[in-house]
Amino acid sequence: MQQAHRSTTMRVLAVGIVAAFAALAAPAGAQTIIDEWSKVPAPPAPKLKAAKVDPKTTALLVLDLVKQSCNNERRPRCVASIPKVAKLLADARSHKLMVIYSLTSSTKVGDILPQVAPKGGEPTVSSGANKFVNTDLDKILKDKGIKTVIVVGTTAEGAVLFTASGAAFRGLNVVVPVEGSTAGSLYGEAATAWVLANAPGVGAKTTLTKVDMITY
Repeated sequence: MQQAHRSTTMRVLAVGIVAAFAALAAPAGAQTIIDEWSKVPAPPAPKLKAAKVDPKTTALLVLDLVKQSCNNERRPRCVASIPKVAKLLADARSHKLMVIYSLTSSTKVGDILPQVAPKGGEPTVSSGANKFVNTDLDKILKDKGIKTVIVVGTTAEGAVLFTASGAAFRGLNVVVPVEGSTAGSLYGEAATAWVLANAPGVGAKTTLTKVDMITY
């Protein structure tokens, strides 16, 4: 009886020791990123670089700058970006760059803000976040021999991020003026800039810049 009790005690002790070692051996990152969200340090801001583009092989993509989303109620940072985008458009047109617009599925050309509206039959595509999906954007660019796209618009973590990434994955060089890539929050813009600068297959093809740092 005493022997059986001692044997049981030893088994319980052994199980406890194994459990303790298992706990010690568990990886430090066993918690999910959601559990550790408050511990995530912000990385250094990506560096902005000058961008020189060839007007003959560069297109400007102006994404979803429509009154339904680019307004003071939903995205005041988008409204604040419009003068810079208008300047970029004027520069692009003066150097005869191809300009292409995008819309969401629920908007039309007439919804584009007048300060940055299409001129002279500039083409428009309509899609979700990635403007290459279910549109002829890829064909339009290839038919014109485009090798570089400048991408501006809203929202940063939607249309800008996925269209710019889609362009990079198709082998195009991508230029993103950060003041023209806006969202409803600072975090959305920061996350987009970080991903475009660092994501595999995207970062190497992308130049983050400012409107005044682009030359032709």
